[in-house]
Amino acid sequence: MIRIPQVRVVDEEGAQLGVMPTSQALAMAQERGLDLVEVAPMAAPPVVKFLDFGQYKYELTKREKENKRRQRSVTFKEVRLSPKIGTGDFDTKVHRAIEFLEDGDRIKVTVRFRGRELTHPELGRNMLAKFTDRIKEHGVAERAPLLEGKSMHLTVASVHKPKEHEAPARPPKGGDQPAAVAASQPKPAVAASAADSQTPARAADVAAKTPVTRAPAGAVATAAAPKKATVEAAPTAAARTSDPSGPQAPAATGE
Repeated sequence: MIRIPQVRVVDEEGAQLGVMPTSQALAMAQERGLDLVEVAPMAAPPVVKFLDFGQYKYELTKREKENKRRQRSVTFKEVRLSPKIGTGDFDTKVHRAIEFLEDGDRIKVTVRFRGRELTHPELGRNMLAKFTDRIKEHGVAERAPLLEGKSMHLTVASVHKPKEHEAPARPPKGGDQPAAVAASQPKPAVAASAADSQTPARAADVAAKTPVTRAPAGAVATAAAPKKATVEAAPTAAARTSDPSGPQAPAATGE
């Protein structure tokens, strides 16, 4: 709620309506079906505008998201050298540093000493001076070379603005495929019905070509013969025992 008694009014088209009481400006906004929004509260008197507050908030949120998406933080890169680096390697390091500086990044150029190289720090200073001279069109050294332990380094700031990286485009969803892509895809329903129609014929063809192995009748009778012989063996032994013509067993005596 606007508590200031008088405000400077701007209509929805940006035209100046002058300074008027807050109640009158609010009544005019209600007649037009809009809201009275304070856009410059620190002005004297404060500036208000006729607009749709919901649409105004949506545009502010969208603008903030767009700025956040486009902004890019400056990163810190490092380039390492040595007092005995070759000419080709030195040129490669220079080109790499120029790429970092063109992207708007800061770089830290370091010269590492090994063994007795530490007794000649002037070699590192000369190396850094030569390196800084090669990249002077893209960066500026922030301070003089500093020797810390077994390494000497300096920081170079870029003279280019950080590049804005656009967000990658999102791939289309399943329902938003282009017509050409959708037309080129096979139709699974038709393929399935065709496969179903061929299934009976294919099954019959496989059944006709599959050989059927049948056991001969003699093999079955031979396998059943031992069981029959075993069953008939018991009566034969009993008949021999009861036959009077055969040899009789000696009778048991009571003596």
